[in-house]
Amino acid sequence: MLTWYFISSHLTLFLASLPSSTGAKMSNEVDAGDYGPMKRLSTMFSTFQDKFHRDRSDRDLTLPQPTAPALAVTSFFEYLVVVSLGKKRGQGTYEPQITYQFPKLANMELSQREEEEKSLKAILLFCFPEGVNWAPLTEYPSETFSFVLTEVDGSRRNGYCRRLLPHGKGARAPEAYCIISRVACFGLFSKIFDEVEKRRQISMAMIYPFMQSLREAPFPAPGNTVKIKSFIPESGTEIISLTRPLDSWLEHVDFRTLFHCLTNEEVLKVFASTVLERRIIFMAEELSTLSQVLHAVAALLYPFTWQHTFISIVPSVLIDVVMAPTPYLLGVQRSKLDDVTDQSDMLIVDLTEGAEKTFITCIGDESTILPEKLQEELLQALCCRRDNSTSEELNKVVSEAFLSFFVKTVGHFSSHVKGSSGRQPGVFQKKSFCKASEHKASQHFVKRFIQTQMFDIFIQEVERRPTQEGFFHKKIAEYQESKKKEKAKRGERACGVNIGIFRQNKQLICHMLLKRTGIDQQ
Repeated sequence: MLTWYFISSHLTLFLASLPSSTGAKMSNEVDAGDYGPMKRLSTMFSTFQDKFHRDRSDRDLTLPQPTAPALAVTSFFEYLVVVSLGKKRGQGTYEPQITYQFPKLANMELSQREEEEKSLKAILLFCFPEGVNWAPLTEYPSETFSFVLTEVDGSRRNGYCRRLLPHGKGARAPEAYCIISRVACFGLFSKIFDEVEKRRQISMAMIYPFMQSLREAPFPAPGNTVKIKSFIPESGTEIISLTRPLDSWLEHVDFRTLFHCLTNEEVLKVFASTVLERRIIFMAEELSTLSQVLHAVAALLYPFTWQHTFISIVPSVLIDVVMAPTPYLLGVQRSKLDDVTDQSDMLIVDLTEGAEKTFITCIGDESTILPEKLQEELLQALCCRRDNSTSEELNKVVSEAFLSFFVKTVGHFSSHVKGSSGRQPGVFQKKSFCKASEHKASQHFVKRFIQTQMFDIFIQEVERRPTQEGFFHKKIAEYQESKKKEKAKRGERACGVNIGIFRQNKQLICHMLLKRTGIDQQ
């Protein structure tokens, strides 16, 4: 099982195994003496990582099967919950409680219901990761963020959460709407939340018919639109259009927040650290900033996938995860700064606007990891984006810039998979692959990159299925074709120069011969 799945699964199981006296007790109630399991889990990370690398070095032609079968997505979501903060009796603290759920757990089979009850405890924790110290508010800006729940079999579900101040007068505690779905499409669910929030202001009962219509609607293919009819008192029947982005691998991503928080040069340093699978912590106070930036950074790796710990928002009770010795991408609220700055050999990125120092902690070689020429090309490509560009336009500019980087550094991989025929898997030739790099600087980077788990998993899939078609392969073919044309043009130019030189020399030779024979050229 992949390290990323292993860690995420155990985090989810840890959340689900927390004690509960009310059926949905908030995990933050565990006192300091109960934090031991997370520290033992950190030790487990190291042990598993050592074992993984030993197994990996012994691998010959036996390739692992996929961690979990691909699940066909047929509906928008599995369920919606509304989480409210209720004041604990005799105490000045609050605990989250599920006040609404659709569909009800009672409608599920017993085995499924038991699993979902465990997931609900984790959901409570992620909806309010700060802890139990809340006070009634009169103003609270709405924010939307996301998290990932990973099952033991490696399958993943996305949690989308919108927190806001419920409709009413006077000071009151915020509440959260959370949708659990197999679909990774942040923009789509942000629009769904807009509709849910609109109906919640009228009545909780108004949410049900809309979510029922959404649940019955077929999930659209990339680029397609589904239309849902919904009735609202005083407004009548509305038609809500939900369009899925054409590039499905970018539908969970919006790069605007990343480039609002960081400069182009800073983004490249973060990318370089991520490519080498280092420990990286992002800090911000807004949960929406953390989740959007972490998902954007992970998307820069396409066609590769981050294989290690990924927690876009680390709940307070799980802060000890920063001690894990294995690679991770973590989002931590800035109020927890003192809990993470005693760590070394990592990159800590402060996303706070106007921060005195963007990189609170760094290793120091971040600006030299990527080949210099390709760094310059990346910066030039990123400078082409406009300040007023739409989310789709920005996603296109950014994704193509970083995809081009991988095309130029490792796009020749298929030529170095030998011996594949029929059911027999191929074998990747590392040495010849590294030597075939276009430039010496690229060769140095490639030697480091092929040691990462993300490249290893990618190449295992190539060994298993050498003939593949996809967006990355399409871009590789386009790049190779452009190189052929460029080479042909250089050949034509060289040929033209040689012909010109020959003509000049021919005239000179004729002139000398005529002169030697005493014949006047005229």
